[in-house]
Amino acid sequence: MDPRQARMLAAYNRWMNEHLYGVCAGLSDEERKRDRGAFFRSIHGTLNHLLLADRLWMARFTGTPFMVTGLDQELYSDFEALRQGHTRTDADIEAWTAGLSEAELSGRLEYTSVVSPRPGRCEMWLALTHFFNHQTHHRGQLTTLLSQCGLDSGITDLIGLPGVQS
Repeated sequence: MDPRQARMLAAYNRWMNEHLYGVCAGLSDEERKRDRGAFFRSIHGTLNHLLLADRLWMARFTGTPFMVTGLDQELYSDFEALRQGHTRTDADIEAWTAGLSEAELSGRLEYTSVVSPRPGRCEMWLALTHFFNHQTHHRGQLTTLLSQCGLDSGITDLIGLPGVQS
């Protein structure tokens, strides 16, 4: 991964989150919170996990403390507060990736896992690849949940990001 890829993936993350929150806004709070048998139970739970994981990894990347009790900890019960929190975090991700250098990406990251509190260590480019892949994985689950509600998520492909193709 090079810094350009990181910046493009951060822009894709923001674009997709804005789009999917727009689709989710068409549902009632009850529909968003209905247990649909997904890994994080509901649409709201999946959106919440995405934000929680983004904040957790950003804290690791930047060395800023962020304490969680579990990967399903609810950050916001209110949809608009969750959406605003995600918007702020997406802006933080874009700002952070804007300053990334090749030297930083070739460095190592040390962190503590939430799942099994043990020291973890990997190359920064690998951790950042995991970070963006994790987002895509759970947004894929989200598009399935929305489809089950009869909602079309539209284009979700990276190559569909405005400005990517000339």
